[in-house]
Amino acid sequence: MAEKKGIHTLHRYYIWANRMRVHFDEVLQQRMAAKIEKGRMEVESMLYMSYWYAGLYVVIEGWKALKLSDQVIDRLLHSGNVALLKRYRNGTFHFQKTYYDARFIELIEKGQNVVEWIRTLNSELGRWFLAQPSGTK
Repeated sequence: MAEKKGIHTLHRYYIWANRMRVHFDEVLQQRMAAKIEKGRMEVESMLYMSYWYAGLYVVIEGWKALKLSDQVIDRLLHSGNVALLKRYRNGTFHFQKTYYDARFIELIEKGQNVVEWIRTLNSELGRWFLAQPSGTK
């Protein structure tokens, strides 16, 4: 029972993070369609991307705390990107004096295929949650 409640709660964090991904993708689509000015696009895309990335790290924390396992997700979580994503999350939710703090830059500069990795991880977590029995959601 405790595991089901934990998975149910973790799913909520996934939904929150994924919603930020949806907003991020919408801003990117609006910019591509030239329906949003560049300055606003930069602010909004950074906002949604940062909250998505930070929220996704919370899901990783919960995944580990609940000792969940999935072959594909576990392989993705063995990436060095996880530690960089944690630092990115810390930069997002803890005040930094520098606008482009190292925590934001390192993920992009030092991470391995970060955009693909994050999108794949997000997608695989979604797949995993959808595959769970309805009693856990």
